[in-house]
Amino acid sequence: MQVASIPIPINPSVTSVDVGVAVLAKNLDLIEELGQNMIKMMEQSVAPHLGQNIDLRV
Repeated sequence: MQVASIPIPINPSVTSVDVGVAVLAKNLDLIEELGQNMIKMMEQSVAPHLGQNIDLRV
């Protein structure tokens, strides 16, 4: 069976721009959700003073 011979329905009203916009919208929703979850984790931190100082060696 050849993959090229499989009929793929193509809707001419859906363009690559529409697909790109849909993917971008999904990514923005995901980023917003992750940001909200990070804020919740920071608010529930047991030791809020941790992370204020960073030790660096050069």
